[in-house]
Amino acid sequence: MSDERAAQSSSTESDVDPLPAPGSPGSSESRPAFYAARSGGWRDWWTLLHPPYTAWHLSYVVIGACLASQVSVSRLVGTLLAFFCAVGLAAHALDELHGRPLGTKIPTGVLVGVTVVGLAGAVALGIVGLARVGWVLIPFLVLGPLLVLAYNLELFGGFVHTDVGFALAWGSFPVLVAYVAQTGRLAVAPLLAAAGAFALSAAQRRLSTPARLIRRRVARVEGSVTLRDGAVLPIDQQSLLAPLEGALHMMSWAVVLLAAALAVARLS
Repeated sequence: MSDERAAQSSSTESDVDPLPAPGSPGSSESRPAFYAARSGGWRDWWTLLHPPYTAWHLSYVVIGACLASQVSVSRLVGTLLAFFCAVGLAAHALDELHGRPLGTKIPTGVLVGVTVVGLAGAVALGIVGLARVGWVLIPFLVLGPLLVLAYNLELFGGFVHTDVGFALAWGSFPVLVAYVAQTGRLAVAPLLAAAGAFALSAAQRRLSTPARLIRRRVARVEGSVTLRDGAVLPIDQQSLLAPLEGALHMMSWAVVLLAAALAVARLS
């Protein structure tokens, strides 16, 4: 479940241009994302996992679980593993299969295998959860894999592959699932937290879409800004990327640290 596919100028990201060759004008240090490692070997797997964004969205699981009056560590760990399988593995592998936006050298067959194993693992963990939580998990168990496939394969005419779809699927959904996995029901508090996660994920998408466009599709940036005192500031690719990716970097750390603080407070 990734928001890292190369973006079009519109809100969807389906038609991805090949990554520019290293050293070419549009290569932006030849990296398709600010956290991407140099291409090849284990570094491709690091890049595929999108560490800041995976940690960000797994943090929503922790936040949702910690809203419960009593937090079961085993249920929290199981929910985290399920979302890691679905988001960290399956969704990101599917994303890379769709046009190779990250430019990894991971074989297609391996990416397909990761997708299948990731989805199967998430479903298996959900089935285990049914025995402990009850039938209330069934709608979430069905909806989770469907969201992965619908978003990354742009099913239903791309209805899910939108800013709103991303915010609901990768922001609100983890919060609600984690709370239900702890309590077996919904309540006002997780709904409010889900709304907050929706807003944060929407902001993430608003920042990452132009950042991807600049890194992966822009060949040249030219221009300048003239200040009122007459000073002229040049505009280049890095000056456009810095505020976008700086905000994304700090936001990812902020959400992770907030989730960690809640976990320490509730589990200590």
